[in-house]
Amino acid sequence: MRKIGYFLVVSFILLGTVSCQKFDNYEEPQETLKGAIIDKGTQKPFLTETGNNGVRIKLMEYSWSDNPTPYYFTVKQDGTFNNTKIFKGNYNIEPEGAFVPLVLKGGNGQVLTDESITTDIKGTVTLNFEVEPFLRVEYVGEPVVEDKKITIQAKITRGTNHVDYQQQISDVYLFINGSSPYVGNNNFDDRYDKHLSGAAVNDILGKVITLTTEGELPAGRTYYLRVGARIDKDIAGAKRYNYAEVKTVSIP
Repeated sequence: MRKIGYFLVVSFILLGTVSCQKFDNYEEPQETLKGAIIDKGTQKPFLTETGNNGVRIKLMEYSWSDNPTPYYFTVKQDGTFNNTKIFKGNYNIEPEGAFVPLVLKGGNGQVLTDESITTDIKGTVTLNFEVEPFLRVEYVGEPVVEDKKITIQAKITRGTNHVDYQQQISDVYLFINGSSPYVGNNNFDDRYDKHLSGAAVNDILGKVITLTTEGELPAGRTYYLRVGARIDKDIAGAKRYNYAEVKTVSIP
């Protein structure tokens, strides 16, 4: 009798647990938001790094709440984005990166300018954002290989005249790796990269600088490199780099 009673008690507990379960019966998100980040001054793609310290898209879904929790997804290295898993709804959409924010706020929090976009996402929505980068990084000539080192020249200029984004350059890097064209502050080989900071970057704006990899690069391999620079300014909690394009170099 004790065994039968125990069995009945356990059965009622299990049945009660099952009856109280809630199941997610929402349809899987299947709307698409795609587009590109464009340098307003050059009309060229805005180059970045992959991951949260590159460019990310901030979504605020106002069809769900008047005070929504932000949802983020990241932009590709070439400045394009394509998210195919978004719920249908009304969103405010704002990119965040190494450029003048599209939403500027004053000292007391008031909105000074608002160029973010609020729109319904249903089906496929394509949006391109034109931005003013903090810095533009351009190559002068092509990489040169000598004595198992790679040397490249570059010029760094301001990408905006906005007075709040004229901070001193804090870092310049020649990033390099031998495994992937996805190269930048998120993916580089610190045995060979070249880093300039402090006094070395105090007076380089508009001038041609020469960067050479450190050490000797192993021969018979292909390397991916790019120059990045950043100013002493936080955007969404990170000091983000502006980049030139990736160069591919083989060491014979």
